[in-house]
This record gives sequence, C-alpha cells and structure tokens, in this order.
Amino acid sequence: MSEPSTTRWAELTGGASGEDYARRFATLAASGADVHGEASYAASLVPPPARVLDAGCGTGRVAARLAELGYDCTGVDVDPSMLAVARREHPGLTWVLADLGALHEAAAVVAGGYDLVLAAGNVIPLLAEGALQPTVAELARTLAPSGLLVCGFGLDTAHLPPRCPVTPLSAYDRACEAAGLGLVRRLAAWDGAPYDGGGYAVSVHTAAGIVHSAQP
Repeated sequence: MSEPSTTRWAELTGGASGEDYARRFATLAASGADVHGEASYAASLVPPPARVLDAGCGTGRVAARLAELGYDCTGVDVDPSMLAVARREHPGLTWVLADLGALHEAAAVVAGGYDLVLAAGNVIPLLAEGALQPTVAELARTLAPSGLLVCGFGLDTAHLPPRCPVTPLSAYDRACEAAGLGLVRRLAAWDGAPYDGGGYAVSVHTAAGIVHSAQP
C-alpha cells in the first residue's frame, strides 16, 4: 500500500482537529444556522436510496444527514481525528480511513458504485500539492456510469483557511476533463444560486460515458 501524501489540511491542522471542528459546527447548529446546505443540495440531485460517497467527510456531518434522508452513505477521510468523531457520533455508518488520491487501495470504497460523490468543505484546495489530478481520477473511478461528482470550494483567501493556496477553477476543470468528466452546472453556493465569478463555486460534473476499469 502506498504511503498517504501529506495534505495541506494536515499541514495546517496537524491532523488533530476533529474535536474542534465538531464543536464549531455544533455551535453553529445551536445558533440556528443551517449546517445542512451541502446535504440538501446533494439530495436535490439524486433520490434516495442512491449510493453516496462523502469524499473528505471530516466528522461526518454531511454523510450523516444524507443517511437520515434515506441515502446509502460511505464517508472517507485521511484525518483519523475527524473519523474518530464520525465513528463515535454516527456508529451505524461506514467510515473509511484513506487517502483520496489512492482510493483504489481502500477495499470498502467500491469502484463504479456511487451515484453521487460529494467533496465539500474545501476538500479540493486542501489536497496535497500535486494531488489534484490523481485525486479527481480516483473520485471519477468510484462513480456509477451516470454518476455525479459534486465539489464545492473557495477560490480566494476570503473563502479558504489561512495559508491555503488557491486552486483555480480552470485547474479543477482540466483535472475533471482528464478523468473523462463533463461539466453539468456551476453554482455560487450550495443554495443553488448561479455562479457569478465570485470567490466560491460548486461544480457538478457527470461521469456519463466513462468506462470503469479494474485498475486506476
């Protein structure tokens, strides 16, 4: 098995931020904020009981909400501290410790099996340097033939963690094109607002026409 690459997330947090992350969202939820925007948008794209892979699932907030709505969810993350929270708070779901750039090594992540793969929470810009194209290729490999890849991430410093470099949309689109994915739509937020060239984008790509192989 290959050694996992050091993600920008790990560089920024030390890989021990699960409890702090969970507390932050618990506080937001207690204040009345809507913390389920990503799950609500995902649910508008495919009906339950569709299979969903939450890529970079963190503490499991999105996958757990989708499971409540009737979806068959698997969460995968490279940060053990985040998965420890997910497993404690949502023990009935499948949580997989794996590098998104090497998903073919994770037996619990089924190639060609997911109707929707979701990467929210700045997963893309927080990948390891140089990992964008192989990661998108791995995510594409997990999609069912007509599946959707949905990614939302910041495009400027106002929408990214401190010291996190920007991943341009053009670079992400090139990685999707190389993986055989076609753009369906692009939004400015998880509430469905059309993209206006601002500092955050949600992109929906389709895997229609992809021929899955046994090897990445």
